[in-house]
Order: sequence, then C-alpha cells, then structure tokens
Amino acid sequence: MTDPLGWLDETARARRAAGLRRTLAPRAVVEPLVDLASNDYLGLARDPRVIEAAVAATWTWGAGSTGSRLVTGSTRLHAELEDALAEFCGAEAALVFSSGYTANLGALTALSGRGALVVSDVAAHASLVDAARLSRARVVVSRCSVPAEVDAVLAAAPETRRLVVTDGVDSVDGGLAPLRELAQVCRARGAVLLVDDAHGLGVRGPASAPGAGLVAEAALAGERGVVVTATLSKSLGSQGGVVLADADVVAHLIDAARSFIFDTGLAPAAAGAALAALGVLRDEPQRVAALHTAAAAVASSAGAAAPWAGVAAPTAAMVPVVLGEPELATAARDACAAAGVRAGCFRPPSVPEGTSRLRLTARADLTADDLALVDRVLAEVLPGVRGTALLS
Repeated sequence: MTDPLGWLDETARARRAAGLRRTLAPRAVVEPLVDLASNDYLGLARDPRVIEAAVAATWTWGAGSTGSRLVTGSTRLHAELEDALAEFCGAEAALVFSSGYTANLGALTALSGRGALVVSDVAAHASLVDAARLSRARVVVSRCSVPAEVDAVLAAAPETRRLVVTDGVDSVDGGLAPLRELAQVCRARGAVLLVDDAHGLGVRGPASAPGAGLVAEAALAGERGVVVTATLSKSLGSQGGVVLADADVVAHLIDAARSFIFDTGLAPAAAGAALAALGVLRDEPQRVAALHTAAAAVASSAGAAAPWAGVAAPTAAMVPVVLGEPELATAARDACAAAGVRAGCFRPPSVPEGTSRLRLTARADLTADDLALVDRVLAEVLPGVRGTALLS
C-alpha cells in the first residue's frame, strides 16, 4: 500500500538541504544565557508582581476559563482587563482574545467578508495574511510604507467596504508604519485602518503615555475608523490578544468574530498576569526608556562587529543583523549561544530569500554586565560568520 504521508519525508529532506528544518528546543528553568531572543521587552514575564497576580487569579477563578467567552469564559477579571487596556491605550472599548493571532483573525474577517476589499501590507504578519485569506474578500497586497500606493488601490476599487491592514511596528526589523499618512488616506477613501500594534504596545507611545503604542503616539487612539490589535504576550509578559476599537466595533466582533465566538476564553492566570503587568507599565514608565537604551546599546555592538550588515539605529526593541543564507544565521545563533547569548534566528519564510538574520531583541531589564557580554560575544561571532560567507 502507498503511504499517504510518504511525501513528508521528501519535504523534510528538501527543507534540511535548504537549511530550513526547524526543531523545538525546550528551555531549562534557569539558563546561563543573556536572552536576546524573547519578546519579553519590558522584562515582566518573571516579575514577582505579575507572577503573584497569575497565581491569585488561578486560585480565584480556576485553572481554565471553562468555556467560550459567550458561555462561561468571561469573568469579571476579563472585563477589568478590557477596561484597563482600553483606558491605557485610549480606546473606547476592548475585547480580549486567547492570543494575538486569534485577535487578528477575528478582527479582519469580521470587518471584511464577501464583497469587501482588504489592502494588506506586503510585510504583514502571518496572522494577518491568514486572516485575509479566510476573509473571502478581494485582497490586494500593497506597500503600506508608501501611502500613495494604498491611495491608488483604494481610488480604483469598486468595493464600498474597505479595510487597510498593516503592522504598526514591523515584527522583523522594527520599522514604523506611517500611520498618520495612512489614516489620512483611509479617511479620504472611506476605509477602515486596522493596525496590529503587537510590537508597539509597551514599546512606543506619546510622552504623556509611554508604552501606550504606536497608534497612540500617532495621535490616532480612539479615532473613528481606526481599529487596533495587540498581544498580551510580548511587553506584558503574559498571553492573549486584544482588539481596541469603538464600542460598536467590539459589539460587532462579539456577534461575528468566529475566533472569539468558538474559542475558549483566555485563562484566568493569563488575564491576571496581563492586568498586573499593565499596572507595572503604567506605574513605571521608565521601563520603556530603559528598553530603548538597551536596544541602542545592542545595535551599537552589532554595528561595530558587523559593519557590512548595515545595522540601523533601532526604533523599537528588535535589532536585525542580516547575514544572508540560512546556514550562516543558524551558525551565528549557535555560536552566540555557546558563548552565553541567546539570539533569535529568522529564516524564510519569516524573511525573504537571501536575508536570513539574527533578530536580537532588547529588554528593559538588561544590566550593564549583560550588555558588556553581548558586546564581547557579537565581536567574536559576527566577523567569523562574515569570513565563512566570503570563503563560501
């Protein structure tokens, strides 16, 4: 008999030959590594106040939410978290999902559909790409970094329901979307602007509210027609996702977002942890400044060690070091780990062919000793990787 899954072996061999095979590497409880790979930007995942809040929520509400949000999965804790997120980010209302991925799926699909147009950024996160595919709308991929291109697409579109979708802060290189210009285009063309601010919450924000996100920094928080999604699993050190929007948009999502209606609600521990982390961010805004200081130091070290990589001054938490082929990126990652630094490694399809890289992420709680070690390790590893590339 023919093995119906026999093609898996061939696919695995092809991935291995291309340097794209992936494996799980479970972390130990304690590791002697400086972490430049996680998205725990504010260093709150292990903050005692956040952990204690997660434990207290578990004792109060139980280990799981016990059902979908529309049945038994909504607790007063969820409502308190939604109110706090809306207030902090400057939105009229908020709706918490089980992850940032499901928040994007729910928001995009519920706000589009058959007969609608979705203009999706060419570098949109995979969750937005998947949502666009599921939406049954007509999808046009455009460069949201060039608002004139988006305007041209909208000007030529026959659809009356229009949705422009972009990341606020690019998840790979930290680039910032021109949100004010995009919002202006959307206003003029009758389109909704959906911004995934996953890497902006806790990282960007106006002087009056550091960490409130790139949308707030662009003075668009609470604006009619601007919908924001974010995750609770990065700067807030917990898990879950949220949609921030006008109250009627949230009401529509409760009625129509399938990834909200048919998914089990966020676990109480995650909700309690996220609420506590938000309180820390609100009370200790200096963490945001510390994050940017650390990111600048990491970028300086990477730029000095690899001047050929074109490391730019960071605008967010991530510092990309483009190395080229996947094997070079994985070799650099492994060499950094062996020397005491955990580095993120991005390869296709996460990035375009030929641009595999280290993705170094700064954290607000990195110490001077941590940054000194990072400087030494990058100075040792990156020139060697460059030499290998030149020889090959």
